[in-house]
Amino acid sequence: MGLFDKFKEKIASAVQSTTEALGFNKVQKGLEKTRSNFFQKFQSILGIGRKIDQSLLNDIEDILISSDIGIKSTEKIIKALKERIKKEGFEDSSDVILILKEEIQKILVESPSANVDREYKIDENNKPHTILVIGVNGVGKTTTIGKLAYNYKQVGRKVLIGAADTFRAAANEQLEIWAERAGVPIVQQKQGADPASVAYDTLNSAISKGFDVVIIDTAGRLHNKTNLMAELEKISRVMKKLKADAPNDVFLVLDATTGQNAIQQAKEFSKVAQITGIILTKLDGTAKGGVVIPIADELGIPVRYIGVGEKIDDLQVFDPVLFVEALFDNNETN
Repeated sequence: MGLFDKFKEKIASAVQSTTEALGFNKVQKGLEKTRSNFFQKFQSILGIGRKIDQSLLNDIEDILISSDIGIKSTEKIIKALKERIKKEGFEDSSDVILILKEEIQKILVESPSANVDREYKIDENNKPHTILVIGVNGVGKTTTIGKLAYNYKQVGRKVLIGAADTFRAAANEQLEIWAERAGVPIVQQKQGADPASVAYDTLNSAISKGFDVVIIDTAGRLHNKTNLMAELEKISRVMKKLKADAPNDVFLVLDATTGQNAIQQAKEFSKVAQITGIILTKLDGTAKGGVVIPIADELGIPVRYIGVGEKIDDLQVFDPVLFVEALFDNNETN
């Protein structure tokens, strides 16, 4: 049995298992706008009895690109679609949705994003696990940190947040509110303080008090890459004085509502930071959820979490199989 066949087997068991625990219902509801847009476009071209021909393939290609799946990933999907049609003898347009679903699923399960961690595991012999969170202003970075802290706490981890975005007015206050909602402590200094100093104090406190996880917020800007690079390097450097491998993760937060611009942001941030994971927010507020596919496919950086709502438990681990099931599940959500 091949890799993809094993993942196809996983689909049935995953969806039939405790869907609330896996967040399937939340993801399904969060993708409502994207799914509705996606299916409306396909329903408009997949008429009863329409045959699969070049004209239909061109229409499908246009829909995929307009759904923010991107040119490169669309070309990969269309190529696979043509090969499947020729090899397996599909003729009727009604077969297209199933083939698309399987090919999109294949792309995601073969990407780095398939390595999901629903249990929020950390190395017990290398605590605290340190996470640096980066991203431009307005992408939902502050709320994401609160939700991520909440998720770690829910599995029994002792979490400490560091407010190292010391330049933006009210940044500390907003992060403090979300830390309180998550039920975790926060280390902060006055506005304008050295971000590296905050990061150092946070990690030092976490080590001395036996915390499991440290999450550090950073200033949300990219307009001056030289300054940003220097700041991130300094934060990492001072943290390494306390813990040689810090930070263990660098998570980039992207706003799904920006569509293809999110991919460009990821490329720009990749030039100044060693990103280990992407968190895609605001999927519930956009019809551009298809952007997950090119992000996972083209960037080579794992999509770790997706934001599907404003509640504190609405940050979900990104599971490619469940994501595609939710994207193609055209049943009414509760």
